[in-house]
Parts: sequence; structure tokens; C-alpha cells
Amino acid sequence: MGSREIKSPESLQETPATSSSHQRKKLSVYFIESDNRRMALGRGYTGGTTPVNVHGKPIADLSKTGGWIAALFIFGNEMAERMAYFGLSVNMVTFMFYVMHKSFADSSNAVNNFLGISQASSVLGGFLADAYLGRYWTIAIFTTIYLAGLTGITLCATMKVFMPSQDNCDRISQLLGSCEPAKSWQMLYLYTVLYITGFGAAGIRPCVSSFGADQFDERSKDYKTHLDRFFNFFYLSVTVGAIVAFTLVVYIQMEHGWGSAFGALAIAMGISNMLFFIGTPLYRHRLPGGSPLTRVAQVIIAAFRKRHAAFSSSELIGLYEVPGKHSAIKGSGKIAHTDDFRCLDKAALELKEDVINPSPWKLCTVTQVEEVKTLVRLVPIPACTIMLNVILTEFLTLSVQQAYTMNTHMGKLKLPVTCHPRGASQLQRVGIGLAVSILSVIWAGIFERYRRNYAISHGYEFSFLTAMPDLSAYWLLIQYCLIGIAEVFCIVGLLEFLYEEAPDAMKSIGSAYAALAGGLGCFAASILNSIIKSVTGNPKKGQPNWLAQNINTGRFDYLYWLLAVLSVINFCAFLYSAYRYKYRSEQKHGNDYEVMENKLYDSPI
Repeated sequence: MGSREIKSPESLQETPATSSSHQRKKLSVYFIESDNRRMALGRGYTGGTTPVNVHGKPIADLSKTGGWIAALFIFGNEMAERMAYFGLSVNMVTFMFYVMHKSFADSSNAVNNFLGISQASSVLGGFLADAYLGRYWTIAIFTTIYLAGLTGITLCATMKVFMPSQDNCDRISQLLGSCEPAKSWQMLYLYTVLYITGFGAAGIRPCVSSFGADQFDERSKDYKTHLDRFFNFFYLSVTVGAIVAFTLVVYIQMEHGWGSAFGALAIAMGISNMLFFIGTPLYRHRLPGGSPLTRVAQVIIAAFRKRHAAFSSSELIGLYEVPGKHSAIKGSGKIAHTDDFRCLDKAALELKEDVINPSPWKLCTVTQVEEVKTLVRLVPIPACTIMLNVILTEFLTLSVQQAYTMNTHMGKLKLPVTCHPRGASQLQRVGIGLAVSILSVIWAGIFERYRRNYAISHGYEFSFLTAMPDLSAYWLLIQYCLIGIAEVFCIVGLLEFLYEEAPDAMKSIGSAYAALAGGLGCFAASILNSIIKSVTGNPKKGQPNWLAQNINTGRFDYLYWLLAVLSVINFCAFLYSAYRYKYRSEQKHGNDYEVMENKLYDSPI
């Protein structure tokens, strides 16, 4: 059987009984079976996802590169980055309050905005990696920037010139807000180095997991097993980094001061950078595929220009793809056609005018169109994790205020508990994580109500900076334990889901979806807090808002119950999105089935 292309109406003789579903099947057959097509507007193609060395040359012996040894060097970089991230997210709130003399509310919002911008800007890091730099060089550049930012924060906490005077600033003065405030240029310096750190994290976060997964041969029969184990161990390294941040870094801060604590983060990042560069000869690389945003824009514009063109037009030659098995996109294999978002298929409609005057802004390949479809398909799943990140952000900032009203001196350590999931599908892991996050915020509401009533009944209502010796802060570990389990299940599943489902040349952008959801969660937390402060409470009647600086007169428990309700609604939205989603492997098998069915349909009897 020869080439199977969609023909113009003059040459395509179909019986009236031919159904629209059969036409759709023939649309899929065209993309899979037809190899007699010309090159894409003068552009060449590469060997798809073939790994190369750091110089962009094919690797002669793959057995000497990649694998678990190379992944270990990458784990170290992620561990240090997460250690710095959690170390800053928790300690920076108290640093701004006790050292820079900002209010708890202002400190929490400042840190939330920092975390949000840091994570949301990960899309930029993913874009640079996929378009121009590649994942290795993106990590190499941005991890150096990260180190520079941590060094600047260490100087801020070490040199008195960058801090306001601490003279005559005891707990009573902090309570009354009478400590000397930080000068505007001191806060400008702190925000500058803080956002330099965030900018560095934005380049690392979307690339590290994808770069680690690149070290395994997708043609191996054990590839799926290795990938599952990699993402589990990858998030184990995240967990270890978080534990170190919550324990060792907190201990260093309590025993040796802020400068030593932030300095420890900078030293850890410096060591991880050195190890990352040492592992350079072992890494496998994927070539950047050119600007993904340009390809997305070309599909949208080409589809818009041909919005009035019909699939049955007499001017239709066929649907456009390069010949052979390889894609026109560097670093990407071909993607089989799917039937959803058919309006975008018009970008690949090859009309007679395209032969005369070809333009990438009027005619795109099938793979290019399918890339855009895949990006759109992926959006609902990470969007449903925004709520989990709202809860995590609230815990990281508001729980600091809770802890300072309680006894925190059991060994001087705060030990978060996490878990290491395995055995469920990717979307099932995400769903389990979202369900556990609901339990965590319900417990947080229950315990906060108990803590507040305990404080009032024992005479601590207006002494919110005084610890209650008989109420241990380790009760907070239950909500930290639950949100830790939730995050591990959710993020491991989400990262693996995004890596496997994203187009070959957009793996980093796919991973950036997870970080973007985290950033939007931070922003959503800040917006929610601002709304609650403005609509709750009544200053004229002396009634404080839910998030009053005096936690014992505020109603943090109401906030947690609100988060629980929103989380249940979000979980229902996730179940609907997960039910409708089809994995790429399922779509491919479905297309293969359609090919066989059409072969049987068209075979002479």
C-alpha cells in the first residue's frame, strides 16, 4: 500500500455512507503512514531525542555516560537548592520580624511574594533551556546566580551596616512596634539579594528534574522503572534538603546567629555547584529545539489565518508533515495526530497557495500543532495543585506565629516528617496528595482552635510573643507531617507526569508548569490574606481581623476552615480533569488501532 494522504475532493471519491468518524480516522492515518512529503519549508530535521555530549556531538558509547552515577551529581544540586529554598522561606519571615523590624504580616507577604515570583518565573528558565541554552548550561548559569544571591543575604545578616540598630529592642518594644525600623536602602538591598536568589532558583527548578531524567535511555526495556525510581529518589533529595533546612539550619541560627545560618546555605550551594560541574563528562544532553514560544505563536497565527478553510476544500492538498520518521524540530521526535482541538489542525492544512508562497507563519507541521495541543491539555492538572501550594505557603508563614506562642525547646529541633510513595499511577499520586492536603488543613483548623482557647483560658490572650510552656509546638508536626506527605505524593507524581507527557523539545517548560503552580499558589495566598484582612474584623468596634498580629485574638482557625472548603472544591475539579485526561501512550495506541482499522476498511474484498 502506498502513501495515505487526505486528498482534495476531486481525487477523493468517498461514498455518501462514509461517516464523519471515518473521516477523522483517515485524518490520523495521514500523519502516521504518509512519508512522501517534502521538507518543511527548507528546514532540516535531526535524530529526534538522540542524546549528545556537552559539545553537542553524538555520544559514541552511551554506557560510559548517564545512568544513576550521573543522576547522583544532579541530586546533590537539587538537595542544596531545596535546602536554601526552605531555609529562606521559613527563616526569612522571622529574620525580617526580629532583625529588620517588619511586622509579621508584612514579613509574611514579602516572603510570599518572593516565593511566588521565584516559582512563577521558572517558566523563563524552562524557556531558555528548551529554546537556546539546553538544560545543563541553564543550570550552570543560574546556580551560580543563586550562589551570588545567598552570599549577599549572608552579608546582610552578618554586617551591621545592612541592619537597623538592635539597641533597646526587647520583646515589649517589638510588641509595641517601637524598635528602630530598617532604612529604605537597607530593605532595598535585602530585597535585591533576595530576588537575585529567586531568579537563580527560577533557572534551576524547571531543569533539574528533566535533566536528571535525560540521563536514562528511553529505548531501554527498564526505562519506565528507572524513571519511576528516579523521580522518587529525586524528591527524596528534596525531602532531605527540607529536613536539613528545618533542623540543622534552625539549630545553627539558634546557636550561632543569622549570619552563620544563611552562610551554611551558601556553603552548601557552593559545594553542590562544584559537584555538579565535576560530573560534566558523565552527563547526557538533549539539544535545545529552538524557541517554543515562536512555534506556539506560529501555530496560533497560522490557524487563525486559515480559520475559514475547510477540511474538504478543493484547495486542500493535505495535512503537512516532514517526510520520514523524524521531526523538523531539533531534539524532538514526531508526535502522532490527535482529534481534539481540531481548530488548531488548520495550522497544518497545506493549501495550493502554500506551495507557491510557503511561510512558517501560514503552514506548520503536525508535530508543531500537537506540541501546542499537549501544552493546553496539561494545564488543568498542575492548575489543580495551586490549592495545595496555597496551604503549604500558609503553613510556612503563619505557623511561625503559632510556634512562637508555644514551647519549642524539645531538643531545639523542628523535625518534619515525610513519606516516599511508590506503586500508584502519576495522576493517582497527585490525587492522593490533594486528598491528604485536605486532611492537613482540617487538622490545622482543629488544633488552632484548641491552641487559641488554651491561650485565652490560661491568661495569654494579649501575650502572643510569650511562649506557653505547657503547650508543645510539636503538635504542629502533625499538620507538617500531613502536608509533607501530600507534597511528596503530589509533586513526585506531577513532575513525572509533566516530563512524560510534555513534548520532547518542551520538557523543561513542562516541568516549569509545576513551579508555576507553586508560584501562583504563593500569590493566591497573599491575595487571600489581603482580602481576609480587609473584609474581616471591625476596627471601630475593636474586633480584630482573622489574621491579626496578635494571633490569640485573631481567628487563624477560620482561615484554615476556609482553605479546607476551597480544597474540597479543588479536589472535585481535579477528579474531573483527571478522568477526562488521556495519556500520550493511550493516544498513540488509539491511533495505531485506527491505522489497522482503516487498513481493513480500505482493503479490497
